[in-house]
Amino acid sequence: MDHLVKEALEGEFRVNLHDADSIRRGLISYMVRVVGHDPLAAGPRQWFQALAHMLKGILSERGMGTSRAQYGQDTRRVYYLSMEFLTGRRLKKHLLDFGLEENVREALASLGQDLDVLAKEEADPALGNGGLGRLAACFLDSMATHRYPGHGYGIHYEFGMFSQTIEDGQQVEHPDSWLHGGNPWEFLRHSVTYPVRFNGRIVCFKDEKGHERCEWVDTNDVHAVAHDMKITGFDSPAISNLRLWAARATNDFDLRFFNEGNYIEAVKDKTTSETLSKVLYPMDSTVLGQELRLKQEYFFVSASLQDIIARHLRVHNDLHNFHEKIAIQLNDTHPALAVPELMRLLMDVHEMEWDEAWAITRETFCYTNHTLLPEALETWPVGMLEHVLPRHLEIIYLINHDHLQQVRFRFPGEMEVLRKMSLVDEDTQRIRMAHLAIVGSKRVNGVAALHTKLLREKVFPEFDAMYPNRFVNVTNGVTQRRWLLQCNPKLSDLISEAIGDSWKTDLTALHALEPLAEDAAFRERFNAIKLANKERLARHLETRTGFTLDPTSMFDVQVKRIHEYKRQLLNLLHVIHRYVQLREGRIANPVPRTVVIGGKAAPGYYLAKQIIRLIGDVALTINNDRAVNDTLKLVFLPNYNVSNAEITIPGANLSEQISTAGTEASGTGNMKFALNGALTIGTLDGANIEIKEEVGDDNIFIFGLTTEQVQETKRKGYNPWKVVEHDADLRRVVDMISSGYFNPQQVNRYNSIRDTLFDGGDQYMVLADFRAYVEAQAHVDDLFTDSDAWARKAILNVARMGLFSSDRSIHTYARDIWGAKQMDL
Repeated sequence: MDHLVKEALEGEFRVNLHDADSIRRGLISYMVRVVGHDPLAAGPRQWFQALAHMLKGILSERGMGTSRAQYGQDTRRVYYLSMEFLTGRRLKKHLLDFGLEENVREALASLGQDLDVLAKEEADPALGNGGLGRLAACFLDSMATHRYPGHGYGIHYEFGMFSQTIEDGQQVEHPDSWLHGGNPWEFLRHSVTYPVRFNGRIVCFKDEKGHERCEWVDTNDVHAVAHDMKITGFDSPAISNLRLWAARATNDFDLRFFNEGNYIEAVKDKTTSETLSKVLYPMDSTVLGQELRLKQEYFFVSASLQDIIARHLRVHNDLHNFHEKIAIQLNDTHPALAVPELMRLLMDVHEMEWDEAWAITRETFCYTNHTLLPEALETWPVGMLEHVLPRHLEIIYLINHDHLQQVRFRFPGEMEVLRKMSLVDEDTQRIRMAHLAIVGSKRVNGVAALHTKLLREKVFPEFDAMYPNRFVNVTNGVTQRRWLLQCNPKLSDLISEAIGDSWKTDLTALHALEPLAEDAAFRERFNAIKLANKERLARHLETRTGFTLDPTSMFDVQVKRIHEYKRQLLNLLHVIHRYVQLREGRIANPVPRTVVIGGKAAPGYYLAKQIIRLIGDVALTINNDRAVNDTLKLVFLPNYNVSNAEITIPGANLSEQISTAGTEASGTGNMKFALNGALTIGTLDGANIEIKEEVGDDNIFIFGLTTEQVQETKRKGYNPWKVVEHDADLRRVVDMISSGYFNPQQVNRYNSIRDTLFDGGDQYMVLADFRAYVEAQAHVDDLFTDSDAWARKAILNVARMGLFSSDRSIHTYARDIWGAKQMDL
């Protein structure tokens, strides 16, 4: 390689990306001049860094071009505020978007390097918990692909969502040190720094014109420092910018304490300030944890709004047209403090009067609701807000005063409606953040047709009556670039060979695959690709769990956050029931099945952690029982994240989407699985309903109570004991869990699960839906025995996923909510 190094270093520092030889020389140059490592001694880590820095230059150039176009065309800009962004690894995504993978792979091979090995050197930034963060990442991808002027804002967490291991059968959380090797994709913007204030007191006075002004004084300040990541679009010159804020102390240390030798006290303020961006979702079971989370939410909201205003003032003289040029989307209630913060900035900093400031605020914000569960609707104690954000509490009270005046006009004499619609819950003395977001936004959207219907009719009916055009639906979507083209290249190639490439930016083009479901040769190739993906997944699972799995068995997969309403427990009850039937020879010609469950439980969610532990105990029993070894395996996939999902989803035959009807807002995992050729077993919940409408009743396995039936059953007085009494199979399964069958060394280990099902009233109807679920699974078995019939339905699922692209979601937002136009680039 000596001559290659010499040749590269003597050449120009400019790379022709369409020429593998030029890329090779460029990689060597970057290795020496940027990474600072000898190419002759470099390993995969160093070559990954060299390649990343080379691509970073392209990202920077395109980012500047996009920014100039936005300002030059004075287009309306969209700012997406989210506590979570799960972007996944970036290297292969950038190569895919730039169309460079083949040339880069060839250049690396000439240097003795394997692109696939290099890609694994990149950390998977776990800057989110699940679907919320993956959705945000998909949206940035779609905005860039279709040239919308999009920007994301979040927090530059030093430690992302915890890394999960299973030790002695239990979830153990470890810090996710995704930055330990640095992040070559980010641009640290020292010059983009804003003060964020906490605590203090309010001083109000009359200005020289007699207008009342307020100042927030004696505050504890922290600096927010910008870190930018460029999000590429597929075959697009546009770039979406993701700006993440890191907290930095206003002073590194107190010199007085330092000189006195009290080194801990000298850096106390610095350490305390910088905890704001230290970790994603601190445990909020303590008052201190709750306060830290509140501060995190305000920290990124305040920095983002200051930055958005500064961007606007670069090209406009004032803020009077702010709402005409800016659309800000609140991704759930975490950024809802943006409403009073924008009011504070407009009034206290830019001296705008209340009426104009409020009119601008309500025309700027839009709010996406992601939950139907009352306990998941965020609230904050009045006392905590008064201590941490006193000015914002004052503004919220003023907003509430005006709001309740309007409520009185709309619902005269209805005191109960007034109480329900107030931003302040008087019973608990807490501020209702969803109410604040609704009142402060021009549009509120649900994320699936059923979800939006329930929001309007069950969760916020009074708000819907008062603001009849405010609630709209935008069904979620996923980007086919990440969740088909990148993660399932063999299936992508088969699709493109059959119908062309237009599906990569217009997913509705997949409809052209429908006739091929009847083509025997196409089905054969489709099945071969699925088997290859299952073999890859089996190897991955064996590495992670130690269990050897049969890739010819049905891969039955449920991977998502562990939560009672998502009903991993129902899945497990069926696995135990199946195990009993197999042991007793009650299934003739059983279909071999591998059940894969994965996901993280929140650190403070005891019952979810117990469900993980029970899965582990049941898996140990089943997987070591020779009587069923050839027909049933159960594995728990630890540390489920984007990278694991990219292997797991293409390898699934059956997708478990079994939440209690009326609890899941949308779901996006259901879309990803179907797009990759898995059939869905699910309830009529979230986007399952729209998937059913698209793929057809015969190509999905629907079971269980509907939302209306769940409500009616509870209204009549649901008794889980009676359900178990009348179902001998269910009674046996529950008894096995309760009696310590799977954990004889500690027979009472799962009393909490039993108590939740019976004494807790089985809130999520696990027992009520058991029999219907078992019967649906029997239909799954019957179909799987006919590989041709299964393949037909799987192909039709892929062909009919056109509605569920995040591209369609973004086009809908742009047209119906933001009023944003595509840029000319």
